[in-house]
Amino acid sequence: MIQNILDGAISQFPPIAPELDIQRQIAADKTRSLEERIEAFEDIIDSEIGDTNLTRARNIEREFGIRQIFLKFEGTTPTGTQKDRIAFAQVMDALRRGYDTVTVATCGNYGAAISLAASIAGINCEIYIPETYHTSRIKEIEGNGANIIRVTGDYENAVKVSQDNADKKEYYDANAGGDNTMIQFRAYAEIANEIYDELRDAPAVIALPVSNGTTLAGIYKGFLSLYRRGKTSKIPRIVAGSSFGKNPIIQAFLKNLNTCEDLSPKKIHETAVNEPLINWRSIDGDYALEAIRETGGWGAYATDKNMLFYSKLLREKEGLSILPASTAGLIALLERHKTTPLPNDRYVIILTGRK
Repeated sequence: MIQNILDGAISQFPPIAPELDIQRQIAADKTRSLEERIEAFEDIIDSEIGDTNLTRARNIEREFGIRQIFLKFEGTTPTGTQKDRIAFAQVMDALRRGYDTVTVATCGNYGAAISLAASIAGINCEIYIPETYHTSRIKEIEGNGANIIRVTGDYENAVKVSQDNADKKEYYDANAGGDNTMIQFRAYAEIANEIYDELRDAPAVIALPVSNGTTLAGIYKGFLSLYRRGKTSKIPRIVAGSSFGKNPIIQAFLKNLNTCEDLSPKKIHETAVNEPLINWRSIDGDYALEAIRETGGWGAYATDKNMLFYSKLLREKEGLSILPASTAGLIALLERHKTTPLPNDRYVIILTGRK
């Protein structure tokens, strides 16, 4: 059965500012020295990746009777999600280390990000996608020059096939976990630094959607570093939201488990709404679970109906076109507020993708 996963994010057009065309040419030019290519690629990262908008959501505050809600909107990145942060970090690492091909498994958004980054850096790209998935981002990935390979099974099997081929063919493996964990954590830690730059302290809570747990763990480590260096007065409570019954991190938190346990793949059913969130195995789940527990945060489920509702609400109240799955963290925060009113403080919601 084909899974029509059509509710993916959308890219900017053009994805990279035209004034960076010279840097793009240099970065992709294999006749140039490696130092020149790296410098040009760094210039593109500095200009295009990160420094996403942080705005106060006064209309949402009025709607729910809570003050100082800030929205950190990752949808202003080139391909429309936070995945650009790790994609460009991984491709930079591949470029520095002399790889000519990068590979990753994806259901859509990460594939769009890594294929764009690889095309800019002049590196070949192999994208593995489960054969039963149809994502609206396939044409975009192909347009970036990537080679798409369909594999049997689910996303987790696609990851294994991608990793196995990386070992056999000496490709750069950009999948989550393993040697890439710290690279991706550092990339996402920049979100914490950007929030600190705006607020000059840590907020009371950071709420965000969770899938593999990589974004959450990276942001936590960013705030942990800020606190240890005396930059902030506290570490924010970490709040995670994910698709109802389809994420090991939320399950482990709600069941008070010490570690994340795999879910039954047969019980995982993708929809156009929940696909960015679901996993029967969360690769960085234990890191994320630790972050939630260490900060006194919480995890909660979000239904497709709720995610669609909150996406519409953000469009009507704040003028933002948000991927419904990106609202899972907001849902986890505001649904708690309905039953246990939260004190007036500063709350930051990470909205991970643009619709």
